[in-house]
Amino acid sequence: MSTALLGAPTAASAQSGPEQTLQDMREAFRKKDSRALSAALPRLQGHLLEPLGAYWELRVRLESASPDEIRAFMSRWAGSYYEDRLRNDWLLLLGRRGDWDNFRLEQAQYRMNDDREVQCYALLADPQGPRASAAETLRPLWLGQKEADEGCASAARALLQREALDVDTVWQRARLGMESGRLRVATQAVSMLDRQWAATVEEIYANPARYLEKLTALRQSTKELVTLALVRLAIKDHEEAAEQLGKLRWRTQLTDEERSWVWGVIGRQAALRLSPRALDYFNQAQERYLNDEMLAWKTRAALRSADWKQVQGAIAQMSEAQRRDPAWSYWQARALLALQGPDHEAQARALLQRIAGSTGFYEQLAQEALGQATAVASVPAPLSPAEKAAAQHNPGLQRALWAIANGLRSEGVREWNYQTNLHQRGGMNDRELLAAADLACQQQVWDRCINTSERTKSEIDYSQRFPTPHREQVVRRAREVGLDPAYVYGLIRQESRFITEARSGVGAAGLMQVMPATAQWTAKRIGLSDYKPHQIAERDTNILIGTAYLKLALDDFEGSMPMAAAAYNAGPGRPRVWRNGPVLEAPVWIENIPFTETRDYVKKVIANTTQYAALLSGQPQRIGSRLAAIGPRLGNLPPNADLP
Repeated sequence: MSTALLGAPTAASAQSGPEQTLQDMREAFRKKDSRALSAALPRLQGHLLEPLGAYWELRVRLESASPDEIRAFMSRWAGSYYEDRLRNDWLLLLGRRGDWDNFRLEQAQYRMNDDREVQCYALLADPQGPRASAAETLRPLWLGQKEADEGCASAARALLQREALDVDTVWQRARLGMESGRLRVATQAVSMLDRQWAATVEEIYANPARYLEKLTALRQSTKELVTLALVRLAIKDHEEAAEQLGKLRWRTQLTDEERSWVWGVIGRQAALRLSPRALDYFNQAQERYLNDEMLAWKTRAALRSADWKQVQGAIAQMSEAQRRDPAWSYWQARALLALQGPDHEAQARALLQRIAGSTGFYEQLAQEALGQATAVASVPAPLSPAEKAAAQHNPGLQRALWAIANGLRSEGVREWNYQTNLHQRGGMNDRELLAAADLACQQQVWDRCINTSERTKSEIDYSQRFPTPHREQVVRRAREVGLDPAYVYGLIRQESRFITEARSGVGAAGLMQVMPATAQWTAKRIGLSDYKPHQIAERDTNILIGTAYLKLALDDFEGSMPMAAAAYNAGPGRPRVWRNGPVLEAPVWIENIPFTETRDYVKKVIANTTQYAALLSGQPQRIGSRLAAIGPRLGNLPPNADLP
């Protein structure tokens, strides 16, 4: 593949060539302007991204297109992402229409196979299938859906009518809707049992306390509605919900399962607020009725209390899949070591050995617990010219890189991921993934370089997974301001994957994803008097301001890398609150961060930092050296109150 093919468009071509045609077509696609798309498509004839334009043109009129026309498109672009993308869209339409003959024909050729709604429609397409296995397939699909999509709901209704799906699953779906603040999910579920209950659920959602107050006698058919009210009340005010649930009428009239679920929600809400009462609330429930999310928060609450027996007990009740997550494997091992029972040391060591490694947070902690350090690993055998050529001439990768280089990043990323997805039928093996990652690295498409390399299983190239673009600028600036360059690289890798033009939905910009107000404040603080807002998109200015702010945050949190990273992601006010309470070892404090995004972010930044330190220094590194204990601020160290 030539460099010219992948390079940025010239000024002339950007104004009048296929690049502009594609930009125009994307805008027309967003507006569902079928006429504009049809008029523009001929200008892409023979172009590398013609299948993208053809997809847009057909997708906006898919409902009126004939099966022959749709299949002609898929035949012409056979084997491409756009063939399978359109098939996915058509399967959803066929499912909504109940056209099961065409659905079954297309599903047999569907490679993507990652759409929950399509999978649910497939259950409707096979009404003669075993009822028990259909219900078993549906439960995780339906319960795992965030929104009230129709595909899984239709399958649930059908299985409910066939008495294959139990009523408890329907109520569980309604509870999850209440917990997540998605009223439509809850009303959709209860309507399957009684349409009149939808209005009651809306009333409960709006004011659960008032609903509970007006009840005089609990009928068997309404106690699940009471459970929904208590769940909703727990989300709004967990202490009031605990008081309500403690009343005799609910203790005697609700089942153990119903009360346990509500106590699980109350405990989780208290744990999210880092309340010392969280574990007490959880202990009102029978653990066998708590779901994995509740058990995770019970474990976190037990870690804050250093109650290792409850840590072990809660993890033991998790599903096998969740127990095997490195986080819970690590804490289970720690609990076994703390409890010092017979054979506990051997069991703990086996758990640690299973997850130990150099790339992830808990993997590095496990490695260190076994007496090993994070070091620079050996590199795989060099890629052969044939392996590199295969990646360079892969049509999907070519299209993806061209799209990314010419202003169609989201479209390019989706096609790249499709081509490199290991779970796709006929997906790439490790050597092919390394070659694809190498191609992305050479084109400085760093996010695809990293993400593709991370998919390899046995052959791992750390230089791909942890690249060091802009090394001279990053290292020099980090040392000028007094930061560990590995920490800066660890943060940039997580923030932007080294995409200099990255911009988040809330306006954070550049390599270090600096918010406009933060950039303005920091520029003033460091004496950058001629700073203009547009400059934050410039690489060197972004590094200058981002590192300055990170250093200010690090100093404000007494050199704690986890707290400074949390402040960088969620703002300094939140970790100032989260640090109050008992003095905790840093991994316990990190695991108890209430925001999922921030919790995962801090783990990844610290793990990245440890790996980068090994790569930059050439010396083995200990993750523990970056994890000092965390507790309330010392009285003689006032916070930097104006740090945004």
